[in-house]
Amino acid sequence: MDLAVDLQGITKRFGAFTANSGIDLAVRRGEIHAIIGENGAGKTTLMNILFGLLQPDEGRIALNGKAMVIDSPAVAIAEGLGMVHQHFKLVPSLTVADNIFLGMEIRRNGLIDRAAQIERTRVLSQKFGLRVDPSERVAGLSVGIEQRIEILKVLARDARTIILDEPTAVLTPQESRDLFATLRSFVDDGMTVIFISHHLEEVMEVSDTVTVLRDGKVVATRPKTSLSKRELVRLMVGRDVSFDRRPRGPVDGKAALEIADLWARDDRRLPMLKSASLTVRSGEILGIAGVAGNGQTELAEVLSGLRPPSHGSVRLHGQEVLGLAPAQIRARGLAHVPGDRMVRGVDRNASLSANMLMGRQDKAPFSHRGILSWATAHAEMRALIKRFDIRARGPKDPARSLSGGNIQKVVLAREFTAGGDVLLIDQPTRGVDIGAQEAIHDEIMRQRDQGRAILLISTQLDELAALADRILVMFDGRIMGEVDGEAMDEEAIGLMMAGVDPATPVDPSTGIDPIGAAAAPAFPRPPASEEVR
Repeated sequence: MDLAVDLQGITKRFGAFTANSGIDLAVRRGEIHAIIGENGAGKTTLMNILFGLLQPDEGRIALNGKAMVIDSPAVAIAEGLGMVHQHFKLVPSLTVADNIFLGMEIRRNGLIDRAAQIERTRVLSQKFGLRVDPSERVAGLSVGIEQRIEILKVLARDARTIILDEPTAVLTPQESRDLFATLRSFVDDGMTVIFISHHLEEVMEVSDTVTVLRDGKVVATRPKTSLSKRELVRLMVGRDVSFDRRPRGPVDGKAALEIADLWARDDRRLPMLKSASLTVRSGEILGIAGVAGNGQTELAEVLSGLRPPSHGSVRLHGQEVLGLAPAQIRARGLAHVPGDRMVRGVDRNASLSANMLMGRQDKAPFSHRGILSWATAHAEMRALIKRFDIRARGPKDPARSLSGGNIQKVVLAREFTAGGDVLLIDQPTRGVDIGAQEAIHDEIMRQRDQGRAILLISTQLDELAALADRILVMFDGRIMGEVDGEAMDEEAIGLMMAGVDPATPVDPSTGIDPIGAAAAPAFPRPPASEEVR
């Protein structure tokens, strides 16, 4: 067997905790090999060992038939390995091209040839269908664009074996399909892809071979053709999991969140949110669909007080809150699960209890006359660890010691128990395993049944189909239209996500909407008193 990667008996311990236990993994050259498992199953630890970020306590590694000691990423890269990490490793102050060539700059006469780097980035992005602007600074870019940059970084280093850790977490179904076509072109050229994903549909669509990890051990390695989605779930979590649409009662609550003619600019002062209007009633889940980078982030930031608006109106239970500070908006009843858990969701260096206290550190029962009760905080965090199945040793663990999915559970646990009656939830299951997704969906439905109004932003259409009562689609900062969650029309949503009105005739010779988004009104200049600073 022609193996690109051969791991034998890999064991890795962190104190008394064993992350990987005697793992054998054989990846053939020219295949897409998927590795799946719940959060904490050991997937990322195993890949970090392969890429030289961690050293195994036991076992051996062979690449292309040659035994290797990979003691640093530099060694891995020199051997043709590339890794796209789940949490991005970009320098915000640098341009896209500078990030891609960081550490391997193109030089001319001893100086960095930025024009050559920009041109090389443009060629790479066009070749692989990963559209980016090479001259843009990374700061302020959407997570979807950041994902493309990370993939281009690996491609620029001529990797022959590529590790992708949750590569579609920020992509739409259309973008995911484009990525899968790109991955297929890789393997057709003899490259090898190791694909880590929580999305079983993706695994079944793109992989050749599947390895399932559970509790740090290999449960099974099989050809994809011999597996079903149901069997994969059972191998991963040891039980059946349902992702059918959740049953629900009718929506008859009063308007809790009302947005009217809301406009905002992005970090480059360009119009990004354009005349957004919507209403969410108590006991309702309103979903927001769209390609990442089409105004969803700006919408969430304006609603939570993290971004100044240009103008418009946002009312919570009839009271205007637009322009208030985040703490004031939270006090009016808005809880916020941010889309980027690592940047705005948690303090990675703080304990779980400290992260749970954010926003309530001055409230009873955690604070009395200005004195914080850590005993009460630890007790509450222990209860949340149990309720939300957070894989942690205890409330004093630093957030950085948890996997990405478990950090997400910490954020959800804090916000769902914060007492807000309007929940703004952005990408609730990004990077979360199958079993945890089911639990999070159940908790979201529980919040709905308790009468909370929920604005749910997600790039996963299956998630919106399972949860939302209504779905709005955003494109280029505008709301393109609405579909019924009970009978979701994926084709209509896909057209709107691409900026095409499904009700508008399409030219069959070009496939282009003859009217399109260009017909939308221009971004008006806000009053001087409301100009974004």
